[in-house]
Amino acid sequence: MIDFRIEPEFQEKLDWIMTFVKEKCEPLDLLFPGHAGPYNVHDPKAMKVVRPLQKVVQDEGLWACHLDPHLGGKGYGQLKLALMNEILGRSFWAPTVFGTAAPDTGNAEILAMFGTEAQKARYLQPLLDNEIVSTFSMTEPQAGADPREFTCLAWQEGDEWVIEGEKWFSSNSRLASFLIVLAVTEPEAHISSRMSMFIVPSDAPGLETIRNVGLMDDKLDDPAEGTHGYLRYNKVRVPLDHMLGGPGMGFRVAQARLGGGRVHHAMRTVGRCQRALDMMTERAVSRRSQGKLLSEHQFVQGMIADSAIELEQFRLLVLKTAWIIDNEPHGAARTHIAMCKVQMAKIYHDIVQRAIQIHGSLGVTNETPLADMWIGLPSLALADGPTEVHKVQVAKAFLRTATPQEGLFPSDHSLTRLQEARRQFAEYL
Repeated sequence: MIDFRIEPEFQEKLDWIMTFVKEKCEPLDLLFPGHAGPYNVHDPKAMKVVRPLQKVVQDEGLWACHLDPHLGGKGYGQLKLALMNEILGRSFWAPTVFGTAAPDTGNAEILAMFGTEAQKARYLQPLLDNEIVSTFSMTEPQAGADPREFTCLAWQEGDEWVIEGEKWFSSNSRLASFLIVLAVTEPEAHISSRMSMFIVPSDAPGLETIRNVGLMDDKLDDPAEGTHGYLRYNKVRVPLDHMLGGPGMGFRVAQARLGGGRVHHAMRTVGRCQRALDMMTERAVSRRSQGKLLSEHQFVQGMIADSAIELEQFRLLVLKTAWIIDNEPHGAARTHIAMCKVQMAKIYHDIVQRAIQIHGSLGVTNETPLADMWIGLPSLALADGPTEVHKVQVAKAFLRTATPQEGLFPSDHSLTRLQEARRQFAEYL
């Protein structure tokens, strides 16, 4: 039985998180704006404000709750994390304040799952403490997210691995202390064993930044604005012990990381959509048009109703996915995670667009969060793999359970079933 109930004690924590995020984290989005802000642990002004807030969160026992207790987390299951991330999704800075910022969360999880004790001591613990940030360097300029087309190679020379090739959209690479890199080690092998995963320190010789790629609202010619590295691994050398998970395990390691990342994106999207809906309803009861409140116009009522219904449907999908992860065998939630990935960009688009429309010209300015939400939409649709790939995955999962029907007509052919019903109940008719 699927059960989304939570104990009163945890609800009190959620209430505390909501108040803290609204009063302490959302203001940080205005004080320190920009996509790279939450990852710049070298900004003394920002850290002077953020470190005390992180200490408050730690004292409340809510730091890095996605991790197991032996790593300093609470060991919360995905259902509780979903309810927390709904709230943290309201603010760009909140995940950093609570120790749950992507891509560091996913990188921390794979270090915890596949890292050696030496790797954990050198890279994981500082990451958990937010002393450093990291990068997941997977996609390539000629291949996007398709690992079958990856050409970045790694091979062994003596007691080192040598990595050569280019990587595209390696988020936060200019701020990272290390990168986790997916490279081809067996070009002719099946995709499941074609690649391996490596830890590369950011100061490794041969690691070159071709340019830092900016997002839609960044300045084109200002490298300081770009947050996504276009990188060249020019025969970068790392010790043999900097492989994660063993030779040929790169695809497995990547899937272990990306599945959790996708559902966490969906969790935070619920929070962003809820914030947009809150703004929509506040505007509707505050603004007048044609002699009456916006809330009295049926078009506005329809936009609010559609947004509330669609958000509740998506929220339930995310919660069910989290419940499956918590209660079913590993991998059972794969199709539901893909559903979340497909639906979150659509829901986000529709709700934010309606919120902008109700706010009128104010909605397209930088004087509300809505414009920034809108600009982030395209990258949300591409994050952790193109939406189209996940649609195919969902379709194939359902098609695998379908049984072909012999004959001219489907199994649910009404006339055929009527004839069968008449035969079955003939003695009563």
